[in-house]
Amino acid sequence: MSVTSRYREAWEGFWREAPGGQGAVFWDAEPALTVGLHLALLEPHLTDRGLPLVDLGCGNGTQTRFLADRFPHVIGADLAAAALDRARQADPAGQASYRLLDAAEKSEAQTLHAELGDANVYMRGVLHQADPDDRQPLVDGLAALVGERGRAFLVELSEAAKPVLMGLAQGPAGPPPKLAPIFRHGIAPGEVADEAVPRHLRAAGLTVLASGELPLTTTEYGPDGARIELPSKWLVAGRPV
Repeated sequence: MSVTSRYREAWEGFWREAPGGQGAVFWDAEPALTVGLHLALLEPHLTDRGLPLVDLGCGNGTQTRFLADRFPHVIGADLAAAALDRARQADPAGQASYRLLDAAEKSEAQTLHAELGDANVYMRGVLHQADPDDRQPLVDGLAALVGERGRAFLVELSEAAKPVLMGLAQGPAGPPPKLAPIFRHGIAPGEVADEAVPRHLRAAGLTVLASGELPLTTTEYGPDGARIELPSKWLVAGRPV
Protein backbone atom coordinates (compact mmCIF):
# COMPACT_ATOMS: atom_id res chain seq x y z
CA MET A 1 0.00 0.00 0.00
CA SER A 2 1.46 3.35 -0.99
CA VAL A 3 0.56 6.84 0.13
CA THR A 4 -2.33 8.51 -1.61
CA SER A 5 -1.56 10.56 -4.71
CA ARG A 6 -3.33 13.51 -3.06
CA TYR A 7 -0.87 13.42 -0.19
CA ARG A 8 2.15 13.21 -2.49
CA GLU A 9 0.85 16.04 -4.70
CA ALA A 10 0.20 18.22 -1.65
CA TRP A 11 3.81 17.86 -0.54
CA GLU A 12 5.17 18.42 -4.04
CA GLY A 13 3.17 21.65 -4.21
CA PHE A 14 4.28 22.75 -0.77
CA TRP A 15 7.98 22.26 -1.49
CA ARG A 16 7.80 23.83 -4.95
CA GLU A 17 6.39 27.00 -3.41
CA ALA A 18 8.29 27.06 -0.10
CA PRO A 19 10.85 29.84 0.33
CA GLY A 20 14.46 28.74 0.18
CA GLY A 21 16.93 28.77 3.03
CA GLN A 22 17.01 27.09 6.41
CA GLY A 23 14.35 28.39 8.78
CA ALA A 24 11.86 29.55 6.15
CA VAL A 25 9.56 26.58 6.84
CA PHE A 26 7.52 26.23 10.04
CA TRP A 27 9.27 23.12 11.39
CA ASP A 28 12.73 23.77 9.94
CA ALA A 29 14.37 24.83 13.20
CA GLU A 30 18.13 24.83 13.56
CA PRO A 31 19.51 21.33 14.21
CA ALA A 32 20.95 22.22 17.62
CA LEU A 33 17.35 22.67 18.82
CA THR A 34 15.95 19.61 17.05
CA VAL A 35 17.96 16.64 15.82
CA GLY A 36 20.87 17.56 18.11
CA LEU A 37 18.68 17.05 21.16
CA HIS A 38 17.15 13.91 19.67
CA LEU A 39 20.53 12.40 18.88
CA ALA A 40 21.56 12.60 22.52
CA LEU A 41 18.51 10.48 23.35
CA LEU A 42 19.07 7.99 20.53
CA GLU A 43 22.80 7.36 20.80
CA PRO A 44 22.74 5.29 24.03
CA HIS A 45 20.48 2.78 22.26
CA LEU A 46 22.45 2.36 19.03
CA THR A 47 23.87 -1.10 18.58
CA ASP A 48 26.11 0.04 15.71
CA ARG A 49 26.93 3.66 14.83
CA GLY A 50 28.44 2.42 11.59
CA LEU A 51 25.09 1.37 10.12
CA PRO A 52 23.65 3.64 7.44
CA LEU A 53 21.32 6.28 8.88
CA VAL A 54 18.12 7.16 7.01
CA ASP A 55 16.47 10.54 7.67
CA LEU A 56 12.95 9.48 6.72
CA GLY A 57 10.84 12.43 5.58
CA CYS A 58 13.94 14.58 5.23
CA GLY A 59 12.27 17.54 3.51
CA ASN A 60 14.87 20.14 2.57
CA GLY A 61 17.62 18.25 4.37
CA THR A 62 18.51 20.60 7.23
CA GLN A 63 18.60 17.78 9.77
CA THR A 64 20.11 15.37 7.22
CA ARG A 65 23.22 17.49 6.82
CA PHE A 66 23.66 17.69 10.59
CA LEU A 67 23.46 13.91 10.79
CA ALA A 68 25.90 13.54 7.89
CA ASP A 69 28.51 15.40 9.94
CA ARG A 70 28.20 12.76 12.63
CA PHE A 71 27.60 9.43 10.87
CA PRO A 72 29.55 7.80 8.05
CA HIS A 73 26.66 7.14 5.63
CA VAL A 74 23.47 9.22 5.78
CA ILE A 75 20.55 9.03 3.34
CA GLY A 76 17.83 11.67 3.22
CA ALA A 77 14.60 10.04 2.00
CA ASP A 78 11.37 11.78 1.06
CA LEU A 79 8.36 11.09 -1.13
CA ALA A 80 8.44 14.60 -2.67
CA ALA A 81 10.93 15.12 -5.47
CA ALA A 82 10.67 18.89 -4.93
CA ALA A 83 11.87 18.44 -1.33
CA LEU A 84 14.84 16.38 -2.48
CA ASP A 85 15.72 19.04 -5.05
CA ARG A 86 15.94 21.54 -2.18
CA ALA A 87 18.00 19.14 -0.10
CA ARG A 88 20.51 18.53 -2.89
CA GLN A 89 20.83 22.24 -3.66
CA ALA A 90 21.60 22.92 0.01
CA ASP A 91 24.22 20.15 0.05
CA PRO A 92 26.55 20.92 -2.87
CA ALA A 93 29.37 18.96 -1.27
CA GLY A 94 27.20 15.85 -1.18
CA GLN A 95 27.60 15.20 2.53
CA ALA A 96 24.54 12.96 2.36
CA SER A 97 22.84 11.05 -0.42
CA TYR A 98 19.15 11.51 -1.22
CA ARG A 99 16.49 9.04 -2.24
CA LEU A 100 12.91 9.34 -3.48
CA LEU A 101 11.03 6.90 -1.27
CA ASP A 102 7.43 6.11 -0.48
CA ALA A 103 8.03 4.30 2.78
CA ALA A 104 4.37 3.28 3.02
CA GLU A 105 5.04 1.06 0.01
CA LYS A 106 6.82 -1.75 1.82
CA SER A 107 8.46 -3.06 -1.34
CA GLU A 108 10.24 0.29 -1.77
CA ALA A 109 11.53 0.12 1.81
CA GLN A 110 12.59 -3.49 1.27
CA THR A 111 14.45 -2.51 -1.91
CA LEU A 112 16.36 0.19 -0.04
CA HIS A 113 17.11 -2.27 2.78
CA ALA A 114 18.46 -4.74 0.23
CA GLU A 115 20.90 -2.02 -0.90
CA LEU A 116 21.89 -0.70 2.52
CA GLY A 117 21.44 -3.59 4.90
CA ASP A 118 20.08 -2.79 8.36
CA ALA A 119 19.84 0.94 9.05
CA ASN A 120 19.23 3.37 11.86
CA VAL A 121 16.26 5.61 11.08
CA TYR A 122 15.40 9.14 12.21
CA MET A 123 11.80 10.25 11.61
CA ARG A 124 10.51 13.55 12.95
CA GLY A 125 6.90 14.65 12.67
CA VAL A 126 5.90 12.44 9.74
CA LEU A 127 3.09 10.25 11.07
CA HIS A 128 0.80 13.09 12.10
CA GLN A 129 1.03 14.52 8.58
CA ALA A 130 0.13 11.19 6.95
CA ASP A 131 -3.37 10.05 6.17
CA PRO A 132 -4.57 7.74 8.96
CA ASP A 133 -4.75 4.72 6.61
CA ASP A 134 -1.11 5.25 5.63
CA ARG A 135 0.32 5.30 9.16
CA GLN A 136 0.68 1.57 9.81
CA PRO A 137 2.11 0.89 6.32
CA LEU A 138 4.57 3.74 6.91
CA VAL A 139 5.76 2.21 10.20
CA ASP A 140 5.93 -1.20 8.50
CA GLY A 141 8.25 0.38 5.93
CA LEU A 142 10.34 1.91 8.70
CA ALA A 143 10.63 -1.52 10.35
CA ALA A 144 11.80 -2.99 7.04
CA LEU A 145 14.61 -0.41 6.94
CA VAL A 146 15.63 -1.08 10.55
CA GLY A 147 15.94 -4.82 10.03
CA GLU A 148 17.45 -6.78 12.92
CA ARG A 149 20.19 -4.46 14.16
CA GLY A 150 18.98 -0.93 13.43
CA ARG A 151 17.24 1.49 15.74
CA ALA A 152 14.48 3.93 14.95
CA PHE A 153 14.00 7.32 16.59
CA LEU A 154 10.54 8.81 16.12
CA VAL A 155 9.27 12.20 17.22
CA GLU A 156 5.56 12.94 16.90
CA LEU A 157 3.33 15.73 18.06
CA SER A 158 1.39 14.68 21.13
CA GLU A 159 -2.36 15.08 21.47
CA ALA A 160 -1.65 18.22 23.48
CA ALA A 161 -0.23 19.89 20.36
CA LYS A 162 -3.56 20.03 18.57
CA PRO A 163 -5.14 22.81 20.68
CA VAL A 164 -1.90 24.80 20.34
CA LEU A 165 -1.97 24.50 16.54
CA MET A 166 -5.68 25.20 16.31
CA GLY A 167 -5.25 28.23 18.52
CA LEU A 168 -2.55 29.53 16.18
CA ALA A 169 -4.61 28.79 13.08
CA GLN A 170 -7.76 30.44 14.41
CA GLY A 171 -6.19 33.54 15.91
CA PRO A 172 -7.61 36.97 15.07
CA ALA A 173 -4.89 37.57 12.48
CA GLY A 174 -5.17 34.07 11.01
CA PRO A 175 -2.39 31.49 11.12
CA PRO A 176 1.20 32.75 11.40
CA PRO A 177 2.88 33.27 8.00
CA LYS A 178 4.90 30.05 8.14
CA LEU A 179 1.93 27.94 9.24
CA ALA A 180 -0.53 29.23 6.64
CA PRO A 181 1.03 27.41 3.62
CA ILE A 182 0.68 24.06 5.38
CA PHE A 183 -3.07 24.53 5.67
CA ARG A 184 -3.31 26.02 2.19
CA HIS A 185 -1.80 22.92 0.62
CA GLY A 186 -4.18 20.62 2.45
CA ILE A 187 -1.55 19.05 4.71
CA ALA A 188 -2.84 20.42 7.97
CA PRO A 189 -1.55 18.34 10.90
CA GLY A 190 -3.79 15.48 11.89
CA GLU A 191 -4.17 14.15 15.38
CA VAL A 192 -2.30 10.97 16.29
CA ALA A 193 -3.40 9.51 19.60
CA ASP A 194 -0.50 9.27 22.04
CA GLU A 195 -0.96 5.51 22.42
CA ALA A 196 -1.16 4.97 18.64
CA VAL A 197 2.55 5.40 17.91
CA PRO A 198 3.78 2.57 20.18
CA ARG A 199 0.87 0.47 18.91
CA HIS A 200 1.99 0.98 15.29
CA LEU A 201 5.56 0.06 16.27
CA ARG A 202 4.48 -3.14 18.03
CA ALA A 203 2.31 -4.13 15.07
CA ALA A 204 5.40 -3.74 12.85
CA GLY A 205 7.37 -6.12 15.07
CA LEU A 206 9.39 -3.46 16.88
CA THR A 207 9.86 -2.98 20.61
CA VAL A 208 9.83 0.45 22.26
CA LEU A 209 13.18 0.71 24.05
CA ALA A 210 12.81 4.22 25.45
CA SER A 211 10.35 7.09 25.31
CA GLY A 212 9.73 10.53 26.72
CA GLU A 213 8.47 14.03 26.08
CA LEU A 214 10.30 16.96 24.55
CA PRO A 215 8.87 20.14 22.98
CA LEU A 216 9.18 20.31 19.20
CA THR A 217 10.77 23.66 18.38
CA THR A 218 9.48 25.58 15.37
CA THR A 219 10.82 28.59 13.48
CA GLU A 220 7.75 30.72 14.17
CA TYR A 221 7.11 33.15 17.01
CA GLY A 222 3.93 33.93 18.91
CA PRO A 223 2.43 37.37 19.53
CA ASP A 224 4.46 37.56 22.74
CA GLY A 225 7.68 37.15 20.79
CA ALA A 226 8.42 33.70 22.21
CA ARG A 227 9.41 30.83 19.95
CA ILE A 228 6.46 28.51 19.33
CA GLU A 229 7.07 25.04 20.74
CA LEU A 230 4.69 22.12 20.24
CA PRO A 231 4.25 19.32 22.77
CA SER A 232 5.74 16.12 21.36
CA LYS A 233 6.69 12.60 22.34
CA TRP A 234 9.78 10.65 21.26
CA LEU A 235 10.40 6.94 21.09
CA VAL A 236 13.38 4.70 20.36
CA ALA A 237 12.44 1.33 18.87
CA GLY A 238 14.14 -1.75 17.49
CA ARG A 239 13.94 -5.53 17.34
CA PRO A 240 14.02 -7.35 20.67
CA VAL A 241 17.61 -8.11 21.64
